[in-house]
Amino acid sequence: MSNTSQEYNQIIDLCKATFADKMKDYGTAWRILRTPSLTDQIYIKAQRIRSIQQNGFSKVDEGIVSEFIGIINYSIMALIQLELGSAEAENSEMDYEKVLKLYNHHFLACKNLMENKNHDYGEAWRNMRISSLTDIILMKLLRVKQIEDNAGQTIVSEGLDANYSDMVNYAVFALIKLLN
Repeated sequence: MSNTSQEYNQIIDLCKATFADKMKDYGTAWRILRTPSLTDQIYIKAQRIRSIQQNGFSKVDEGIVSEFIGIINYSIMALIQLELGSAEAENSEMDYEKVLKLYNHHFLACKNLMENKNHDYGEAWRNMRISSLTDIILMKLLRVKQIEDNAGQTIVSEGLDANYSDMVNYAVFALIKLLN
């Protein structure tokens, strides 16, 4: 699993660099988004990936790698929003270093979850198709939407944070498969 850990770290670095660059361009405007809005952003990206996979091409000059990066970064934003709550427009700006610290905290928590599950499942994801990883992300999104529609209440299911963390990990697996 040490190879998976190293590959995961490479994906973390790629996603964090994209996140940091966008934060330099846009600041923390995303802090105004409520978690259902972030869920919808992730849904749009996952649905686009599925459409490209099914059609075999895209008409917009951005491939699925950037969409998986977006799924990861929006999922991390959602985890941060679950922790802090959304901000009002006049209070949406946050210190750059504080945001990166929160980003790292949540990404490392996702990595720890992956390592524990990877131990138990024996790296089964390595034999999965990228299209299956996309479908699982879409399924997780439908679950999240249902939990959000139920005001966050579940009877026996994992909560929102567990589903966002799983989406991060499935998107990381897809990127490892795509980039290696």
